Amino acid sequence: MYLGPDILAMAYKQPVMQDQLVLLQEKERQIPGSVQYSIKRYAKHPQWNIDDMGMMIYQYKRDERSENYLELRFCVAGNTYCRRSANSRTAGGSFSVFGDIECGACKSESASGCSERVGTVDVFTFRFLPVHLSQFVRARKPATSVSESLLEFRHTTSFSKTLSLCGRTRLVLDTLLSHSYTGSHANIFINAQSQMLLLYSLECMIGEKEAEGFQCKFLANEADREKIVQAREILLQHIGEPLTIRELSRKVAINECYLKKGFKEMFGTTIFDFYQGQRMEHARYLLYEKGLSVTEVSLMLGYSSISHFSTAFKKHTGIKPCELLLH
Repeated sequence: MYLGPDILAMAYKQPVMQDQLVLLQEKERQIPGSVQYSIKRYAKHPQWNIDDMGMMIYQYKRDERSENYLELRFCVAGNTYCRRSANSRTAGGSFSVFGDIECGACKSESASGCSERVGTVDVFTFRFLPVHLSQFVRARKPATSVSESLLEFRHTTSFSKTLSLCGRTRLVLDTLLSHSYTGSHANIFINAQSQMLLLYSLECMIGEKEAEGFQCKFLANEADREKIVQAREILLQHIGEPLTIRELSRKVAINECYLKKGFKEMFGTTIFDFYQGQRMEHARYLLYEKGLSVTEVSLMLGYSSISHFSTAFKKHTGIKPCELLLH
């Protein structure tokens, strides 16, 4: 299997010995058929000179398609972490927040410095499997771009490629480190952010459009872009309460047509497809991680019948809800 290079060693420009690594925090999730991710925070050695960078790994095996995957890796240095504050917040349980955690001494202007505050190197890994990526591919149509070729696993050679970190990618990585969601809400949030990283990484690698350019002229207005982002956040907060586009446009005070066009350009998908995808990924989490029954999940997501939910779930994931429970 093609594993690709170690992104931390590449960012450091030399091999990193295991005895040099002090793991401060770690978050991992493995759900069959969904994005698999890990976020590891290491203490940064004072003498380390590390570049921020990203990487795409494409694994292809013609005769063993179950081993195919598309993986994104990122290495970001320069954040900070306070052991004292983290220990107090996570005593008796696992942590939920990665951000620049501060204790009282960190925040105090009179403090000479908190001895527990350290610089960090954050390493992210997101692995997308074919069954997960299939939701983004147009049904029964041949690939017409490099992006579609990769998403459909029609490119027949494994490869790795370094990626520059644009402002949008950095923003997503920052939110992954500093968000305050927990439980199922955290799963919804991270799944959505991972899709944004996939979109930006494909654009960066292929150069299909300028990172800061927009075809919709009104998106040049920062206030209108913020409304589109707000609409996306509202959708994530109402996974079990379907909203119409009219209701959503009223909540963010923007024209329905602008909302639909702006959402498609900024996030690379329609409002319906994004919302439906997030609902099904949340359903996958509730079934596999929480062990809820198909009936319970169907009701939580607002479906009028189990059969309608099962049909939608299979269309998105390729398997029936009951089959996921057997894993």
